[in-house]
Amino acid sequence: MLTKFTALAMGVLLSVSALAADMATLTRQAQSGDAAAQLDLANEYYSQGNHAKAFEWYTKAAGQGDADAQAILGAMYAKGQGVHQDYHKAVEWTTKAAHQGHADAQTILGLMYYNGEGVRQDYRKAVEWTAKAAGQGFAAAQNNLGVMYENGEGVRQNKSTAKRYYGQACDNGEQLGCDDYRRLNQQGY
Repeated sequence: MLTKFTALAMGVLLSVSALAADMATLTRQAQSGDAAAQLDLANEYYSQGNHAKAFEWYTKAAGQGDADAQAILGAMYAKGQGVHQDYHKAVEWTTKAAHQGHADAQTILGLMYYNGEGVRQDYRKAVEWTAKAAGQGFAAAQNNLGVMYENGEGVRQNKSTAKRYYGQACDNGEQLGCDDYRRLNQQGY
C-alpha cells in the first residue's frame, strides 16, 4: 500500500510529466504555424517569467493577426518586457488589435492618446478609441470616458453624461466608477 507521501510525490511527478508532455505538444503545434497554440505557448512562457521567449511566440501569433497577441505585444513594447521599450511599436501593435475590436487594446490606445505616449497627445482620438471599448461594456473604458466627460477633455464637458458612464462602469464591476458615480450624485448630477 502506498503511503500518503509516496502517493503525493507520484502525483506531483505525474503532473510535471504531463505538463512537459503538454508543452512538447503545444510547442509542436506552435512550430507548425497554429496561431492559437503560439498564443498559448507564449502565455505559458510569460507565466513562467520567460518574457523573451514569450515575446518570440506572441510576435508569431500577432503576425498571423491574433488580436490578443497583438494587444499583449503592444503592452510588452510599452513596458519593455522581453524586448527593448519602444512606445512607437507599442502603439503600432495596440492599434492593430484595436482595429479588430479588441476592447482592452482600444482602451489602452485611448490612454496612449490621452497621455501622449508613443503618439502626439490627442484627446479627441482618446475619446474615439475609449468610446469604442466602452460601447462593448468594457468597465475601465466606461470609467475613463466618464473622466473625459467630467473634465471636458476631447468632448464638451457634461457631468451628467460622466455620471452615466461612471454608473455603467460601476455596474460592470469598476470600483472607481462606483466612487465617481457617488461623488457626482452627491454633487447633484
